[in-house]
Amino acid sequence: MSLIIRNLQRAIPIRRVPLRKNIEELRSILGVQKFDLGVICVSNMYIQQLNRTYRQKNIPTDVLSFPFHENLKGGELPQPCIQDDYNLGDIFLGVEYIYQQCRQNHDDYNSILTGEDVSSKHHLVDGRRWTRPQLDRHPPGRLTRPGDSCPW
Repeated sequence: MSLIIRNLQRAIPIRRVPLRKNIEELRSILGVQKFDLGVICVSNMYIQQLNRTYRQKNIPTDVLSFPFHENLKGGELPQPCIQDDYNLGDIFLGVEYIYQQCRQNHDDYNSILTGEDVSSKHHLVDGRRWTRPQLDRHPPGRLTRPGDSCPW
């Protein structure tokens, strides 16, 4: 299904081609290519407003995810009944915040930006942040069986 990447900020450049490629790779690893996903790159002011509205925290942050399907158990994928429900949700990347953190930590912004997306993608699946090595240990389509504890 569709992957929509929107850049609603102008302060920090976004390399869309590698970002899209890495997100598509992750969707394939997770076995969720059939699901729609929105990735929206926003400024500090925009993500702070979202953070204040939905988490009651009046500060900017790196990533906020808004799952389409609620009340899923850890590792469980949605089981949509109709085509319109094949949607994982939306990920908001605070690219200005991510860029500032990269400068402070002497990290590569473009690599970290994709890494932020990877962790938030897992948030949409099961509410936890996952690392790439943890991801690689799990078969596509299921991170853990419902009811299992996290193996690490």
